[in-house]
Amino acid sequence: MGEAPDSRRWLDRQLAYYRARAIEYDDDYEQRIPVPLLQQALAELPIAGDVLELACGTGWWTPLLAARARALTASDAAPETLEIARQRVRDPRVRFQQIDVFDWRPRERYDTVFFGFWLTHVPPDRMPEFWAVLRGALRLGGRVVFMDDGPAKAQIEELLEPGGPPLVRRRLRDGAEHCAVKVLYEPDELASVLSELGWDAEVRMVDGYHLTGWATWRGDRR
Repeated sequence: MGEAPDSRRWLDRQLAYYRARAIEYDDDYEQRIPVPLLQQALAELPIAGDVLELACGTGWWTPLLAARARALTASDAAPETLEIARQRVRDPRVRFQQIDVFDWRPRERYDTVFFGFWLTHVPPDRMPEFWAVLRGALRLGGRVVFMDDGPAKAQIEELLEPGGPPLVRRRLRDGAEHCAVKVLYEPDELASVLSELGWDAEVRMVDGYHLTGWATWRGDRR
């Protein structure tokens, strides 16, 4: 897949950050993003049937997905955030599963795969692998649906090595410093990347800082 030597290390450091941040993740969430606006954007996305949510975090979007799903599997690689999501969402239609998407192969198929604020955390060299896994998780005619940061978020990010790998600095309340992968796309750029991987995608900006989109595997039309 053309994996860069440090790619797995970046992902391990990113996961360590989210595990450490779990207990404070929700503290200022509604100050960091426009939750009502994004809730409305989510309501307009094509989500139905059996749904898989990747990188559910502490479960901010999980109840909204559950309300539209026949059944929902909510997953995350960090057990700490997954436990918070379990406490937040007590819906019999929802089951929780610990998944590191880069070390996982789906055993079930879904009508919709959703992830919120995750795609920008995927290293560029991992995009082919990631989208191949998504293809294996979808039923015929299924959709991948996503919501994420747009390119304007670059204004508030602190690159660890300008011109180097796409890593940004993250600080916790106790002063501990971590890092995360952050790859910001223009809507047309992301649609083009997905097209090269065999997907037909629609991507649009919600406001000046956030985008949404969905993609279908082109091979389903054959």
